[in-house]
Amino acid sequence: MNPTSSAARPTFVHDHPLRVYWEVTRACDLACRHCRATANPWADPGELTTLEGLRLLQRLATFGEPLPHIVLTGGDPLKRCDLLALVAAARALDFRVSVAPSATPLLTSDALLALKTAGIDAMSLSLDGSTVERHDAIRGISGTYGRTLEAARIANVLHVPFQVNTLVCADTVDDLPAIYERVKALGATRWSLFFLVTVGRGRVLEPVSAERAEQVLEWAAGLHGRPGEAAPIVTTTEAPQLRRVVMQGRRSRGDAELSARGNGHAHHAAGVRDGNGIMFISHTGDICPSGFLEIAAGNVRTDDVVEVYRSAPLFQQLRDVDGFQGRCGRCEYRSMCGGSRARAFGATGDPLAEDPLCEYEPEAGRL
Repeated sequence: MNPTSSAARPTFVHDHPLRVYWEVTRACDLACRHCRATANPWADPGELTTLEGLRLLQRLATFGEPLPHIVLTGGDPLKRCDLLALVAAARALDFRVSVAPSATPLLTSDALLALKTAGIDAMSLSLDGSTVERHDAIRGISGTYGRTLEAARIANVLHVPFQVNTLVCADTVDDLPAIYERVKALGATRWSLFFLVTVGRGRVLEPVSAERAEQVLEWAAGLHGRPGEAAPIVTTTEAPQLRRVVMQGRRSRGDAELSARGNGHAHHAAGVRDGNGIMFISHTGDICPSGFLEIAAGNVRTDDVVEVYRSAPLFQQLRDVDGFQGRCGRCEYRSMCGGSRARAFGATGDPLAEDPLCEYEPEAGRL
């Protein structure tokens, strides 16, 4: 099948986001070198109130079935005193809820038990180094490595599934194989490789080159557990090129072999990207395509979040892959991949431009 055929183009997510990321606060006690939100220890007085948050959840429920998965992120969600109430309210509306806490002294066994009791489905942790020195250097605060490992241990005891997020940049890329082994040992269900987008404090870090990114994606596509060995599902954030790499492997090796190796999961997310299956609500209510593409198309205090997602010109432009520029617009894999719209915007000021992380030359460009 041609990767750009109509069968490969997701249309359902034009009406229903698969995931809604709600930045409940930008307050956080860490000083991570790559922080998108440029978080600080104090809450913004303009962040959504509890009542406004409850109204937001009620409105999101009108998307209808299947409801989007709500991810409560930050900053550090544990800095909000009403976090448990928000989780409970979301669960009462039948949302699946995940939480992305920071590895600070607030992340205790009691806090994790309270989150589980409130009804979270999963949580995420961050691990940016295979050793305490490497990880804490990225996080900016000593002790985060140990707290992350302890939180993973407690999550396993409580039977709370967790994802581990790992930054991919020049400082971490050579450590990825060792981090992967650590992630497996922790018992994570998923490992998400976050390819740096230079926004917020992330501007002080150096991204990997397009050539190195391709090598990492080829390596990640080949990761799978040995027979009888548990291994996390490997995904990417702001690097949808993994789907192309996996599909190229599918075409070259054959469906049967790829299925046997268990790495077809990357294709299941085909077409999902910033603004297309993904929506982000900022701490002050701005409605954006993603946390890394923080261009406001409306605000929940004044606009209907459902209608903004479905009809706002920005969201509609991001769904029209034929309107993408450069190699992304010519690429035969544009429907399933489409490149990082956030990175394109960060590099050029145009969210429809080509993604500079990718070195792939489309077949149409080879003629």
